[in-house]
Amino acid sequence: MKFSEKLTELRHSRGWSQEQLGERLGVTRQTVSKWELGSTTPELEKLAMMSDIFGVSTDELIKGEPQEASRPSEPSEPAEAIQDTKLLRSRLHFEYKSRRTVRGLPLVHINFGAGRYTAKGIFALGNKAVGVVAGGFLSVGVVSFGLISAGLLALGTFSVGVLAFGALAAGVIAFGGASAGWLAFGGSACGMYAVGGAADASHISCGGYSTSAHVAIGDVVRGAVEVSESAPAAEVRELIMKELPGTPGFIADMFSRMAEMMSH
Repeated sequence: MKFSEKLTELRHSRGWSQEQLGERLGVTRQTVSKWELGSTTPELEKLAMMSDIFGVSTDELIKGEPQEASRPSEPSEPAEAIQDTKLLRSRLHFEYKSRRTVRGLPLVHINFGAGRYTAKGIFALGNKAVGVVAGGFLSVGVVSFGLISAGLLALGTFSVGVLAFGALAAGVIAFGGASAGWLAFGGSACGMYAVGGAADASHISCGGYSTSAHVAIGDVVRGAVEVSESAPAAEVRELIMKELPGTPGFIADMFSRMAEMMSH
């Protein structure tokens, strides 16, 4: 029996999908598929992990049949290195999955380790996390936080969401070093309404350097209507509503108060 056939047989015996086996080995489903098709073969480290997972020898994996008795051989350095690697990976991997589930998803799933581990649950924490509340290096959820995050409420270095906070943020309302959104706040902000050190907007912008907006408020401004000095909030609000009659009231209030607080 070929290795590809033996791997398929062992995986089926456990009732695992290619994706589930891939998660345990830290590889993608496509990689497992290529092994089972025989188009590629795994590296030695992955063979050692499979041997441990399935409880068979590497010879049985490679040759596809149980290892026959052979004369003893002295331990080799590569074998010791493989064992050390297996021990290190097991120590660097932590997974917890609650027994309680909601619509087939565990209430809590934590899955961190030195590999491509994914946590999926109502509350999910992992290298990659998907859930209602998700946290990880890469996270997707209603509420998500991580290095790269996406969700209704997203917090991360790079974030995308209805409400997004991050060094780089994009959303309906975005806060960040660089932000883009319907309403954007940041060192550099771009949107329909933008507030920042450098603000660029289609409707109203306010910042030290405020450009391109229909109504531009700031120290250095460029727009159809420019406000570069402090002015009474009531007058600025009236101006905004005259120039942009569809502006939401709270937006008009916010920008008119900013204009009033500008230094003379």
